Amino acid sequence: MEEQALKAKIDEAIWVAHSLFDRGKTSGSTANISFLHGRNIYISCTGSSFATLSEKDFSVLENQNEKPVVVFGKEPSKELPLHWLLYKKDPNVKAIIHTHSFYSVLWSCLKHQDPNDIVPQFTPYLRMKVGKVKLVAYGKPGSKELFQKFEKGLVIGGAYLLQNHGPVVGGRDVMNAFYKIEELEDSMKVAWFLHNEKEENLSIIAEEGDSVLK
Repeated sequence: MEEQALKAKIDEAIWVAHSLFDRGKTSGSTANISFLHGRNIYISCTGSSFATLSEKDFSVLENQNEKPVVVFGKEPSKELPLHWLLYKKDPNVKAIIHTHSFYSVLWSCLKHQDPNDIVPQFTPYLRMKVGKVKLVAYGKPGSKELFQKFEKGLVIGGAYLLQNHGPVVGGRDVMNAFYKIEELEDSMKVAWFLHNEKEENLSIIAEEGDSVLK
């Protein structure tokens, strides 16, 4: 039973990775995905591509003295600390996806008035499915500086956009994280095409639509 549950999670993660790559939501070896199973974190290994991700491309880590230690598999993604920090902060998060999806990256390169809520509510679905999106100030990918800034900005719920980098989204399971990052990218696309419009020409939903669907 336990082996079947683990295999189902791995199969879902592989399907999600291939789907995101095949539809141009990521490219090369830039994305990473992880999920929790028991005491372990399963995360795509460094240098792996969502195009060809397979079961052998996961690193398995165990929580030892408040630090994730590799117990099986290849070297984990250099973005592992992003995943680890989010798992520690939010007990509702059981799976995480990080990509460099096109419109999210474009949006991350703009300046934003409120870093705690950077995407206008042009449709209700981002707020309903994901929550508010928080901007994390720039740090070099894989650097201690980035991880410190990410940790400082962590909250319960919502999603994160790494400045000049890309989104980090957590979910209650792999498919939930997938649905969220899909909604995030679509919302960023809408926002990008509308961001040069005059304010009087825009219809933005009021704050009363803030509830998040679990």
